[in-house]
Order: sequence, then C-alpha cells, then structure tokens
Amino acid sequence: MAMRKAASTTTAEEPAATLAPKQAVRALSPYSQGKSSAEGFAEPIKLSSNESPLGPSPRAIAAYHDAAARLFRYPDGGQSALRKAIGDIYGLDPTRIVCGNGSEELQLLLVRAFVSPSDEVICSEFSFIMGRIHAEAQGATIVTAPEVDYRADADAILARITPKTRMIMLASPNNPVGDYMRRCEFERLVENTPKHVIIIYDGAYADYVDASDYDNGFALCDRAPNVVITRTFSKLYGLAGLRIGWMYADKSVIDAIERIRTPFNTNIAALAAAEAAVRDTDYSAKVKAHNAIWLSRLTTTLRDLGYEVFPSVANFYLIRFSANGDFTADQAAEFLLKRGVIPRPVSAGGPAGCLRITVGLDHENEAVIDALKEFAAHRAAARSV
Repeated sequence: MAMRKAASTTTAEEPAATLAPKQAVRALSPYSQGKSSAEGFAEPIKLSSNESPLGPSPRAIAAYHDAAARLFRYPDGGQSALRKAIGDIYGLDPTRIVCGNGSEELQLLLVRAFVSPSDEVICSEFSFIMGRIHAEAQGATIVTAPEVDYRADADAILARITPKTRMIMLASPNNPVGDYMRRCEFERLVENTPKHVIIIYDGAYADYVDASDYDNGFALCDRAPNVVITRTFSKLYGLAGLRIGWMYADKSVIDAIERIRTPFNTNIAALAAAEAAVRDTDYSAKVKAHNAIWLSRLTTTLRDLGYEVFPSVANFYLIRFSANGDFTADQAAEFLLKRGVIPRPVSAGGPAGCLRITVGLDHENEAVIDALKEFAAHRAAARSV
C-alpha cells in the first residue's frame, strides 16, 4: 500500500521561516580561531594559539589515562580534589575556588550572574575578545577603555565608570599584546572602583610572569569582594584540549556562580589531569624556564633584525609590520606559511598590522628566526632598488 506524503506547511512562493536569535546575538561575529594547517605541510609548526610546546606533565597524562576506567561515572560535581590542589599550590582557600570548562565558561557565568541588558561593561582596549562577546550577547553596552603603551590603564578605565557600569574586564598579561598592568595601577583601579562593580582580572598567562611589579590579584581579591580572578590550565600546564580553568572570588560571588553552573561542568578526565598537573611543580617550572629563555632570545634577535617586537611576559610575542607595501603583516604571514610556520594575524581585538607568534620548541623558534631573517633580507633588498 502506497504511503501518502504529509501535507507541506509552506508553498513554493512561501519559504520556510528562519529561526532568528535575539538582536544582541545577531549583531555578533563568530570568534575566528587561529589556523592549524599550512598547504603542503603534513606537520606544520603551529604557533597560532599560544599552546604549550612542551605539552602537559607526564603525571597529568598518566592521570588522564587512569581516568579512562571511570568514564562511566559522573565527575565530582564539587570538584573537591582539584580545588584542594589549587589551594595547596597557590595558598588559597579552596572554598573560594570554582572550576569550569575553561576560564571562558566562568567569565560567561559571571556575566550571566551579574550583568543585565541595561548595564555597561568596560573592556580594556586590547583585552581578550571573548569577554566582550559574552557581555554583548547578554545585551550589555560595551565601553572601551583605551590603553596607554598597549596595556590596561587604570585612569582610562576609572574615567569611563558611570552609574550604569556593572563590570570591568581586563587581562594581565593581556592577549594579544603580552604586557601587564603594573601593581600600583591595579591597586589604584581597585581602590577607586565602586564596590558593586565586578572586576574580572583574567590571569591566563600569569603563571609565566616573574616581574617584581606584577600583581596576581589574590591578595587584593581577599580585601576587595568585587575582584574576581580567572585562571586557566590551557597555557603553562598544557591542557588546552581538556578545557579546564578556575576562578578565585569572594564567597558571595562563588555562591552566585554555584546557583547557575551546571552540576557537572568539568569532566572527569580534565579534573584528574589538572590536579596532577598543578601538583607537578617541577615540570611547570621547567616549562616556565623554557619560555623565559626563548622569549628573551626571540625578542632580542628579531629586534636586531629590525622588527618592532612589543614587550611581552607571556608565552607569545607580537610583531608589528609595515602598514602598506610588500612587507605587511599579511605578507609576512604568507611568507611564514609557505615555510610551514603558522602565526596568528591580529585583526579585531589587537593593534593593526601585527602577527602574534607563540614561543615554541627549540627547532620551531629557530625556524621562525630563519624565516623572518629571510623576510627582512627581502625587505632590505627592495628598499635598495
């Protein structure tokens, strides 16, 4: 017996309706990820996403494999072991720590908990763009505070606080520039910000910093309940693929986040690997030392070749190229790609005309130096014609 077709709900002249999200979401552009492939290279040198070139601690890898036998179980929703490990290593109260699916999820939860559509959110000019996206999606008005010397500026932020301001977002060190807010600046910002305004102080790259005038924010968070610190296991600890981060905040803020986060927002493998990683302090010290040696060497060498390299204390460096001609950032990126090196061109969210390049393994860094030395030679030859 033949089956009858269901009657169509639309006609040929009447296309099916499109489901449209709210206006605040329609106005956003999707986040553009760094390249991961280079034509003609099976295994290119990927230096576009600030990943750890040394990878995770062997103890973290072992903990990850051990977790495989427990994958049928839900993870510990209270995140007890990891919160205790973080507290032990950083000297923090575990009851004031919450872990998340990357620090980005925690920033999203903070926006959901504290920002309403009528509020204003201040973002430092060259801060990580995802915080801005979360606030815009919430319907908040974004107020951009310009940066002096390409780092967050306390006076610029304070001058833009209004009765509508509900949140301040800044990263120190920042991405994509790599510089940091000095301690005196951060203290002045906290002291002069109204206490009902949340200050998200993103320290994704804080583990790399040794500068004496850098403030990791933990002590100020203890004194000022409106300061929230977000951190990640994606950088120094090499767990970017597991998406695990954490935040440290006043208990009133923790309570708000606990009310809206999903019961199992961190998976069992990520929790196990992160706990092992944070406790393996010898390995993290090795990763930090490798980065410090090469960041200094790369900065000095590339400046000697005539490149403008921004100051950085993170695991990447930013190079500015010509605004026009044959030696722009796009030309340099193409030059590197043809040699199997993948950089990160900076557009929205950073200074124009720049490439951001991650500190890699020894041979990867040497490959960058060789390629940019050749690129500089081409530039010199063109100028002499």
